[in-house]
Amino acid sequence: MTHTDLTSPIDPEIVVALDRRAAEIARGATVASPIAAMLALGSIPIAIGALATDVYGQAPSDVLDVLQFALLLEYLESEFYQRAINSTGLIPASDIAVFSTIATHEVTHVTSLLELIKGRSGTPRARPAFDFTARGAVPGFAFAATQYATFKLLAQAFEDTGVRAYKGQLTRLMTDKVALNAALAIHSVEARHAAEVRRLRGGNGWITGSRRDDLPVFTQPVYDGEDNTTHGAVSVAALASGSGGVDSATEAFDEPLTMAQVTSIITPFLA
Repeated sequence: MTHTDLTSPIDPEIVVALDRRAAEIARGATVASPIAAMLALGSIPIAIGALATDVYGQAPSDVLDVLQFALLLEYLESEFYQRAINSTGLIPASDIAVFSTIATHEVTHVTSLLELIKGRSGTPRARPAFDFTARGAVPGFAFAATQYATFKLLAQAFEDTGVRAYKGQLTRLMTDKVALNAALAIHSVEARHAAEVRRLRGGNGWITGSRRDDLPVFTQPVYDGEDNTTHGAVSVAALASGSGGVDSATEAFDEPLTMAQVTSIITPFLA
């Protein structure tokens, strides 16, 4: 069996990174002793796993870090929607089924992440207190009957953040297929939530450029970087020149946010 046969199911970008790191080690580059020991066993699957850990810095603590981060996001969203559906008169009858369903999804995400963390011998982070005025950036917001428009605005910002937040952490879960699959499953549902909330607000289900549209200025970091038009070293703007141009090209891709960027976005909502 050839090297190509063994690595053909793996993402080509990962194979390139692994090959590059293997070549560096062969030339005498330093490598952690546990990884060196695994490589010395001579098993191709073990070698691939060892190199992946070395290249991407993935370890159980890294996986737990991502899961704890995701849990904070889901705590935020689940409490936001639970408080909304329990507030008399906030959500009109025409939309209550939608937001009740989203609330149930978010509670289920929390439960799933709690179990994933415990299953990896971790202690789930405590649920923090939240300030949905964002420390005054959303003045007077209290889930009142007259604040449905503001509620939907915040829902869009949270969902759009969630989509990009999960995307930014997926590579850190590559050594834990169960956690990776769980994160991917949640990520796609967050995208569906975002599209549905955007529809209820009368907008498109996708993001154009880095535009926040009618959301307030403090939400701009949620959308920064979405105007990227280069993917896999290919300018997709050129490809879309005859069908929407740059706007169409940016709408076709969601960009990741780093953990630091997401933390900065959600910190004002932590009491």
